[in-house]
Amino acid sequence: MKLRISERKKAKIKMALQAPSGAGKTMSALLLAQGIVENDFSKIAIIDTESGSADLYSHLGHYNVLSLTAPFTPEKYIEAIEVCEKANMEVIIIDSISHCWEMLLNFHSSLAGNSFTNWAKVTPRHKTFIDKILNSNSHIIAT
Repeated sequence: MKLRISERKKAKIKMALQAPSGAGKTMSALLLAQGIVENDFSKIAIIDTESGSADLYSHLGHYNVLSLTAPFTPEKYIEAIEVCEKANMEVIIIDSISHCWEMLLNFHSSLAGNSFTNWAKVTPRHKTFIDKILNSNSHIIAT
């Protein structure tokens, strides 16, 4: 262990927006991202799992869209985040992470054997996905 002097660093935002369908999560995420990148929409990417709904807001600016289709595995989300990172996106909006959790719940319910011990097959996959979000060098807003 080593003691060090505190230092202020530029932290990256990790944020989740939760609301009912149609409440404006995607629009709000885009408006937040717009402020973060100071109106440079080319630095924003939306990982869209909502069948093209990210394009509904193209009137705001020319942002990037990466469309994901089923199955919505954690590994697929991780790959999508990495594509955005390699493209040097400053803000990544994941719209929506709900599909990943639903996929994991369905996977868990399909496993034979003890329901409790079967979580050991699910939790590491979910943790890897969450760790990818938390350790990203981009700002991430999830809905």
